[in-house]
Amino acid sequence: MKVLIPLADGFEDIEAFTVIDVLRRAGIDVDPVGVTGMSVTSREGIRVMLDKRLDMINPDDYDGIVLPGGSRGVANLSKSSRLRRILREFNNKGKLIAAICAAPLILANEGILDNKKATVYPGLERRIPYPRGDRVVVDGNIVTSQGPGTAIEFALKIVEILKGKNKLIRLKKELVV
Repeated sequence: MKVLIPLADGFEDIEAFTVIDVLRRAGIDVDPVGVTGMSVTSREGIRVMLDKRLDMINPDDYDGIVLPGGSRGVANLSKSSRLRRILREFNNKGKLIAAICAAPLILANEGILDNKKATVYPGLERRIPYPRGDRVVVDGNIVTSQGPGTAIEFALKIVEILKGKNKLIRLKKELVV
């Protein structure tokens, strides 16, 4: 299993780092990639050096994609036509697409949430088609979550989908969840 996590300046620290950590602990290969360059700066000012840029990867090499939130990060992700094209391609192939915080807005803008239940950062519900108040929502190949405080639940749901219930149970025990 291999998951792509595109990062842009302003990404939400907790959402990105938590997901990367939890997925790697589950034995999932995670590629954080810069959308515009090899260096990005998080919402809280942490500068991250990356091994790859989005234009260097082959989307066919990945089983899923996870979009972290952060309002500025989401705005910067939204500007990437390559990322939007990858999202549509993943959706057409039924690959896992996960988005947290404000990132489900990118999916809504691409029509990926049409006829799908989803959740989003509180206060943004009117900007997605079928909002739900749950902390994590799964509908088909789409996983959405509300924000930093739901990042572990979100990451664990991705683990369950990609690696199964047994791996989830072992990991939850290891993480004391």
